[in-house]
Amino acid sequence: MRSPIVLAVSLLGLFESAASRPADIFQRVKEIQRDASARLSQAPAQPALPFQRIQSRSADSKYLNNVTSAFVVNGSAVPDVTWDLGESYAGLLPISGAANETRKLFFWFFPSTNPDAGDEITIWLNGGPGCSSLSGLLTENGPFTWEAGTLDPVPNTYSWTNLTNMLWIEQPVGVGFSQGVPDITNEYELALEFIGFYKQFFDAFELHGSDTYVTGESYGGYYVPYIADAFLSHADDEYYKLKGIAINDPIIGDGNLQQEVVIAPYVDYWQNVFYLNSTFIDEMHARADQCGYTDFMNTYFKFPPPGPIPSVPQNGTEDYCDILDFAYDAILDVNPCFNIYHISETCPHPWAVLGIVNEGDYSPPGEVVYFNRTDVKKAINAPLDTNWEQCTENNVFAGNGSDLSNGPALNGVLAGVIEKTNNVIIGSGNLDFLLNTNGTLFAIQNMTWNGLQGLQEYPGQQFYVEEGPEFNGGSLGGFGNLGLWGEERGLTFYQIQLSGHELPGYAPSAAYKVVQKLLGHIDGLGPA
Repeated sequence: MRSPIVLAVSLLGLFESAASRPADIFQRVKEIQRDASARLSQAPAQPALPFQRIQSRSADSKYLNNVTSAFVVNGSAVPDVTWDLGESYAGLLPISGAANETRKLFFWFFPSTNPDAGDEITIWLNGGPGCSSLSGLLTENGPFTWEAGTLDPVPNTYSWTNLTNMLWIEQPVGVGFSQGVPDITNEYELALEFIGFYKQFFDAFELHGSDTYVTGESYGGYYVPYIADAFLSHADDEYYKLKGIAINDPIIGDGNLQQEVVIAPYVDYWQNVFYLNSTFIDEMHARADQCGYTDFMNTYFKFPPPGPIPSVPQNGTEDYCDILDFAYDAILDVNPCFNIYHISETCPHPWAVLGIVNEGDYSPPGEVVYFNRTDVKKAINAPLDTNWEQCTENNVFAGNGSDLSNGPALNGVLAGVIEKTNNVIIGSGNLDFLLNTNGTLFAIQNMTWNGLQGLQEYPGQQFYVEEGPEFNGGSLGGFGNLGLWGEERGLTFYQIQLSGHELPGYAPSAAYKVVQKLLGHIDGLGPA
């Protein structure tokens, strides 16, 4: 592998010779790129990142029975996928065993290609609230991915199915293909519906006594800890044997603490990307000072924390102190294609196969969203009469549509999960503007678990990924030093420098290593 120093010297020589050989510059660039491509494609496979094309399982699979036969997906007939995805099951299951139950959740279950996975189940949940976990399957951690701006789906080198049996679930009721009328008002009720569904799933696939891991991102920072808490509270190892959880870019605490207090330092850190004028920067800092955010950050963002962290001050009007929106509007003026979930993206907007959800998504007029196609619905046993949306426009909470629960870092729910499992992982992508790394750390520093408040040291160890096995233009994962991490008292925290909000999609090799740690395959996230 060519060292960074040698590469720098090579590039320096390239530009020094430009005046004498201008016609050779682009040819030399092509040679450098070709050499890099050859080096990556010839890299030896590492045990930590096995890549194997998914092969069909035999008809006598241990997961196939009289009940689950109705959920079988033909792995060689998934539209636009040109290879066999192998064994999987998809469809609707009710949230209770009641004969008249109308509320059902949609799932897609992929048994692992790893023979050592046993019957363990790892669940993935997207957030929203109201967003489909099938978007995570298709753009983040599934066995095939179809990223924005690409022509076709490709095999995912870093599919979590290489490690564990994966279950993507559309929840709560009202999300994606799931059926029924939403009637929950808080996370406790959501968790009860979820474990009701999970019992039906375990009965159908005869998984009694199996270990469960729950993972998710964004608003999954609410979902996952509350669902984990429900698992633990039921104390039923036949159905709910929880072994750990992992969440990335999560909302877990006070919104002002996770977003407003930390945004001015974030803009300063990435000013070389945002390129905002000095007048705006001065006004932003004046607001942060006036609203009390600057002093609050300087006083309480410490490792270890100085003591209990009080409520965020509000020394101005709500609009004046909404620095997140103030900064967002200014950045959008400079970069009209700014992506709040991945700050380095610029114009043009790439085509998104899952349709328009966020600012920056693009879908040509008349384009049919992948999971809304009739052939796709038939292939995965989805209801044909359901209009699938990546994130529903309808409320998934009853009443006024708001989740009445507190953040799980505020009320002991998350702390309890840490203390009972000693296997909780929280991560963040540093290119995420909406829920940035320091905001997540701030929420953690305001939480007490296993006898102490917060992290006692800043999590600053090197997050290192060993060189991967394949160069695949549709499924690239970086290697080397990708960020920082640390672990204290059953909680692991990590940050990935060049990842945005959807971390398993933007940094698949890093997320893959995190799952390895969650499952107990490795002890840490540093160099092997």
